[in-house]
Amino acid sequence: MHLITHPLDPAHENHSATIEGVALQQIAQAFDTPCYVYSRSALVQAYTGYRSALITHGMGDRSLICYAVKANANLAILNLFAHLGAGFDILSDAQITHPLPPTKKTKKIVFSGVGKSRAEMRAALTAGIHCFNVESASELTQLNAVAAELNTRAPISLRVNPDVDPKTHPYISTGLKNAKFGIAIDDAFALYQYAASLPHLSITGIDCHIGSQLLDPAPAAEAIDKVLALVDQLARANIPLSHIDIGGGMGIQYHADEPAPAVADYLAPILQKLADRKEHIILEPGRSLVGNAGLLLTRVMVTKPGEEKNFAIVDAAMNDLMRPALYDAYHEIIKVGAGDTAESHPVSGAAQAPEQRWEIVGPVCESGDFLGHDRKLALAEGDLLAILSAGAYGMAMASNYNTRPRAAEVMVDGNHIHLI
Repeated sequence: MHLITHPLDPAHENHSATIEGVALQQIAQAFDTPCYVYSRSALVQAYTGYRSALITHGMGDRSLICYAVKANANLAILNLFAHLGAGFDILSDAQITHPLPPTKKTKKIVFSGVGKSRAEMRAALTAGIHCFNVESASELTQLNAVAAELNTRAPISLRVNPDVDPKTHPYISTGLKNAKFGIAIDDAFALYQYAASLPHLSITGIDCHIGSQLLDPAPAAEAIDKVLALVDQLARANIPLSHIDIGGGMGIQYHADEPAPAVADYLAPILQKLADRKEHIILEPGRSLVGNAGLLLTRVMVTKPGEEKNFAIVDAAMNDLMRPALYDAYHEIIKVGAGDTAESHPVSGAAQAPEQRWEIVGPVCESGDFLGHDRKLALAEGDLLAILSAGAYGMAMASNYNTRPRAAEVMVDGNHIHLI
């Protein structure tokens, strides 16, 4: 939540907020709005937090951070994480073919997802990925057949479903027994035995991911206890595993009243359970690496006061940021630059708009096209707003609905702006 380094001073309308060393007004003028803005230093800091936690628990040399590409697949962000040493958690073969540095790519890829096609299996095997996270008995059979066609063996882990309530939004809860994801933990031992009987599969690990936007580590720690019991049961049955993939899911701060834990604090009770293990540890963070490293700039086009609600119609919309419409998700919205009120708001001509409650909505022809409800802001037409915590599942879920073009994406690195 601290991406903007110098918040707007209401007493000085011409003082614009900055990200790293660049004024947000400057970015809006150069690339128009809506525009996604990412901070390189925030991305690096988020990744370093994970590495530091692993090193603190003695896992620096036996761990791999596989960034969950679905959170934000921008190539500049992927290349940055690859440069830092990350692997990737992918969900389609298109994510295998991203032009990343070859030596840092395929051997660090884990392929997740409940419905991998045979073409995707073939592409992943040909590329030589690290592991498939398998989610059904049918997938085991199909993957074995594809590997046989290629005269190779597919490295696999089973994604187990521990039936643990992650206490998050139901749409992003994946660890309960009624979820479409994973294999029920009570069925996993038998399925590992089946996998061991298939000649073109190589069992390498186990995977568990119970959900997203987790603020309390207790459910994830409970899931790890169940996973470790299964790992030990498999070892006694002569099915040893070389890695334990503990998934991702750590949440970020979206609301000022709901702070997220620091990475080290969230991971501590989980990594403590793994500190004395011999297996390699894989993590799959996504949102917590990119979410608060990005924001969405938008400008107020129309103010429309009403008897029951006041509407501020901005130039960003649900096609640019789907999360509010999809999940009723909350994003902080702050004013980061004032418009030219004499020109952009000729009705009132006010030098300083009064603070009111506003519905922040887009121009798309849908009642669900909103970005924020009941926000207390002093707004005039032309004002520049920043929608915070938009680095994850922002552009990744964007569309051209209503035939609207996609927003630009820029990376700020110190005093430099890069169109990415």
